[in-house]
Amino acid sequence: MVDVSSKPETERTATAEAFVTMSPSTREAVFAGTLPKGDALALVRVAAITGAKRTPDLVPLCHPLPLTGVTADVEATATGARIVVTAATVGRTGVEMEAITGAAVGAITLYDMIKGRDRGAEIGPVRLLAKRGGASGDWTR
Repeated sequence: MVDVSSKPETERTATAEAFVTMSPSTREAVFAGTLPKGDALALVRVAAITGAKRTPDLVPLCHPLPLTGVTADVEATATGARIVVTAATVGRTGVEMEAITGAAVGAITLYDMIKGRDRGAEIGPVRLLAKRGGASGDWTR
């Protein structure tokens, strides 16, 4: 694990996204709330937030961070859904991994909710959109 003790504490944020591609009828059921497993949108948001909070348990050598906020949104796309997660902290290292992990866990959860009716569903890409703060400054895709 990298020693970050000499770095100053600063406000840091990161935003990531993950896509789930699915059939049109499955997309309609997801956003209408008519899946047999229940309200996918609410569950995906909770899973994404939980994933961000559990990142150091999942990613080896990832610093545990005191997250000051995590937001997760699910929006319809022409081919399925997009999960967007923003993580924030005041700390010595960034929250990119928390945002990416949250988006990925949200996508995996949505896949689990739809896999029974849509075996062809796909996850990806999962990617960082932006980060703010720290010595390297701001970055936007």
